[in-house]
Amino acid sequence: MRTLNRWMMALSAVAAAAVLTATLATPSQAETALQRIKRQGFVRVAFANEAPFGFATASGTLTGEAPEIAKAIFKKMGIKEVDGVLTEWASLIPGLRAGRFDVIAAGMFVTPKRCAQVAFSEPTYKLGQAFLVRNGNPKNLHSYGDVRQHPDVKLAVMAGAVERGYARDAGIPDSQIVELPDQASMLAAVKSGRVDAAALTALSIQRMADKGGDSVQRAKPFQTPEKAIGYGAFAFRKEDQSLRREFDKYLKDFVGSPEHLALVKKFGFTKLEMPDTTTAALCAGK
Repeated sequence: MRTLNRWMMALSAVAAAAVLTATLATPSQAETALQRIKRQGFVRVAFANEAPFGFATASGTLTGEAPEIAKAIFKKMGIKEVDGVLTEWASLIPGLRAGRFDVIAAGMFVTPKRCAQVAFSEPTYKLGQAFLVRNGNPKNLHSYGDVRQHPDVKLAVMAGAVERGYARDAGIPDSQIVELPDQASMLAAVKSGRVDAAALTALSIQRMADKGGDSVQRAKPFQTPEKAIGYGAFAFRKEDQSLRREFDKYLKDFVGSPEHLALVKKFGFTKLEMPDTTTAALCAGK
C-alpha cells in the first residue's frame, strides 16, 4: 500500500510538472499595434515632405492634410502624441512593412497594387492631375498624351508615385520619364530645363508653381485621364487591422464634417475634393 501511494505521488508530480511545462511553453497573446500605441501614448507616422499632403515646416513642425487629420483622429482615440518619420516616397510602404513606423500619413493614393501590400483607411480626398512647366509652357503640354506625341520631351515623376504608371498607360516610353525623389528636385529640374514638365496632383503642382516664382507655372488647362483621378488615404500594416478599424471608426464621421473642412482649408482642400467612393471599390479597381 505504501508502494502504491509512493507511485501515485510520483505520478502526480510528473503530471504537475507536465502541466507547468505546457503552460510555460504556451506563448502569451501578442500585443496588437493598437494596444501598444495606447499603452505608449504615441504613434509614429511617416510623411514624404510633399506639400500639401504631409510636410515639415521650417521650424520642424509636422503638418499637411494627412498629418493634421491623423492628429485629430488619434486624439479622438485617446492618443495625444503623433511623431513624424521623414521618409522618401519610394520607401514608405517598405518602411511601414518593416515596422519603422505605424501609419503612412502622406496622402497616398489607394490603388489595387498597393492594396495587395498594405491596408488602407477610407479615403479622405480625391484629386486630379497637373503639370508644372516653364513659364509660357514652351512645349505646349496640357496632357500626358501631349508628352507621348513629342519624343524629345522629358517628364519628371516622383519615384514610387502613381504618375509613372499614368505616363506608361498614356504610352510614354521610359526613355522620356525622369524619376526624382521629391518635389524640390522636380521643381529644380523644371527650372533648369533638365525636364520639360513635372507631373503630380493638382494641389502639389499649384504649390510648386507658387514657390517657383516667375520661371515656372502650372499648365492650364490640363486633361486628367479618368484613371488618374486619385483618392488619398492612410496606410496600415495588413496585420494591424484592429488599429485600422479603430481609426476608420472615427474617420467615417470626420471626413466632410465642418471640423474636417476647416482643418484642411489652409492646404487647399474644399468640398469639391471630398471623396465619393470607398476603399473597397478602389482596391477592386472600380
